[in-house]
Parts: sequence; C-alpha cells; structure tokens
Amino acid sequence: MEITDSLILEVAEFEHDVLTGIYSEETGRPQPLRFTVTAHLKPAPRYEPDTPLEASKNYMDLKFAASEALPQGVHFKLIEAVADHICDTLFVQDERVLAVTVKIVKLAISENGEQIGMTLTRVRR
Repeated sequence: MEITDSLILEVAEFEHDVLTGIYSEETGRPQPLRFTVTAHLKPAPRYEPDTPLEASKNYMDLKFAASEALPQGVHFKLIEAVADHICDTLFVQDERVLAVTVKIVKLAISENGEQIGMTLTRVRR
C-alpha cells in the first residue's frame, strides 16, 4: 500500500438554516442543519513559517459553500442535494480540491439528542 501526502481542511459542526424537507411540516420554512465539511487537497511540497495562504485554501471557503453559496429561496427536498451543491461549489472554487465530504445533521427531528442525517463524499471527476 502506497501512502501519499495529503491535506485535509475541515469546518466542523456549524449550523445554518436551509429550506429542506419532504414533509408538509418541513416545507416553506428553513430548518436548522449542522454541517461538517471536509475538503481533500493536493498539498504544497512543504509549508514553511512564511508560506502564504495561497499555498493552501481558506477554511472559510468551506463554511461559505454550506451557507451563503446555497441559493436563496430554493427548497431542497433532500439534504443529499444540499450536500451535492456544497461539493460542486468547492470543486468550482478551487481545482486543487480533490474530494469533498459533507456531513449534515437535521437538528429539528432529533428527539433525544441523537444525530440524524447523512454523509456524502464526492471525488473530483
């Protein structure tokens, strides 16, 4: 098994309201989702103390893809579609992004603190 260098950036467990759901009580109003977004990048050959940000990726781009970059007023029936949109946004933003993993937890349907949701991983094609 060959191991190669990798760089994984992550923004974990932030919340954002999104228009999503298939049931009547879910449609028409945003519901809170908890996101963890992970992006796999090809790393620079080395990171020195004075390496500029351009040698990596701004972590806030991950948060932006799962919040402000989601289209306003669009209702996503499935949270899987929300995750796909986030992946597409990050792939378009930066050609160095090799893969994206998005975990989404639907907070409104939790009854006893359990985390109900899904995780989607997409690889650049």
